[in-house]
Amino acid sequence: MAADKVAKPGAKPINPCFSSGPCAKRPGWALDNLAGAALGRSHRSKAGKEKLARAIALTRETLRVPADHRIGIVPASDTGAVEMALWSLLGPRGVDVVAWESFSKDWVNDVLNQLKIEKARSLVAPYGELPDLAQIDFDNDVIFAWNGTTSGVRVPSADFIPSDRKGLTICDATSAAFAQPLDFAKLDVTTYSWQKVLGGEAAHGVLILSPRAVERLESYTPRWPMPKIFRLTKTGRLTEGIFQGETINTPSLLAVEDYLDALSWATSIGGLEALFARCNANARAVADWAARTPWIDFLAKDPVTRSNTSVCLVFSGDGAATSADAQAALAKKMAAMIEGEGAGYDFGAYRDAPPGFRIWCGATVETSDVALLTRWLDWAYAEACGEVTQAA
Repeated sequence: MAADKVAKPGAKPINPCFSSGPCAKRPGWALDNLAGAALGRSHRSKAGKEKLARAIALTRETLRVPADHRIGIVPASDTGAVEMALWSLLGPRGVDVVAWESFSKDWVNDVLNQLKIEKARSLVAPYGELPDLAQIDFDNDVIFAWNGTTSGVRVPSADFIPSDRKGLTICDATSAAFAQPLDFAKLDVTTYSWQKVLGGEAAHGVLILSPRAVERLESYTPRWPMPKIFRLTKTGRLTEGIFQGETINTPSLLAVEDYLDALSWATSIGGLEALFARCNANARAVADWAARTPWIDFLAKDPVTRSNTSVCLVFSGDGAATSADAQAALAKKMAAMIEGEGAGYDFGAYRDAPPGFRIWCGATVETSDVALLTRWLDWAYAEACGEVTQAA
């Protein structure tokens, strides 16, 4: 059906960046904020080590990581942190890999086809849904993403994880950390990257290990060769230096400074609760718009499982485009129109997800900017559908 004419909005988001990674920089960010970076210094110098150790300490404080959990800065972003956990810890038990979006399916491939773990199985749900979490066998090691960045579906809580589990839980929390409460008592390995909710720079990951995970590392040696950047132990003991700022490979001290700036900003606005509130307000702005817009809907079918960071949207049955190809073309056209106006960047759906939009609503995004983007989406939809009608 043709869309009614909509006037072009008179205002644009102050920060039109809505990418799901790297994400928008914090409000008030400027390159001058990084003037104190230890540039040109070795990461093993006193100054370099102090920066890295401070990043770990502020991470513990801000994210409220228990004192008995180790926190390490590792290479290759969240992907590197997850791979380190998989290659270092898996093998002694069966494995359940739970997946409902693209990156989780990569872990399925790693476990079943690369590591070829015996007694491994996958529990996979389509985009927009969670698998039946009751089917997970916690006698096995369990791998899952807390928040599906490419599907906009999250677990509501850690209630599905038993306290008396025998296996380890390995949680990819990259688009949940600092946005949703993480129950570290239920998580043996937690990973994330700086580039998500805090808007840090890419290429570095964080690996958080519970005492149970450390015990596994020190009591089990994988049967496969371990690349240097994956090695967390030496002669059967945890390499403690990794969790005190002595990184495995050379980090960017400029990126470290940017992470410190983001953590300091988080503290200045009220810490974890303030970060949660900002994410929730941004997601609510999208939900309010979707509720009054007949042509758009959430990809996540159950409101309880909808993400408050990577908010994924699809065209509803009331829209002008009905086939998947037509919807993909419409979404691409709308995104290009809005980008051409400088009113919004990088909010298209992930390439493997159903066609639509993915609006990053993490803590560094302003709610007023989200609301303005939805007005531009209204305009672009009306303009694009009008052109389709005229061409027909």
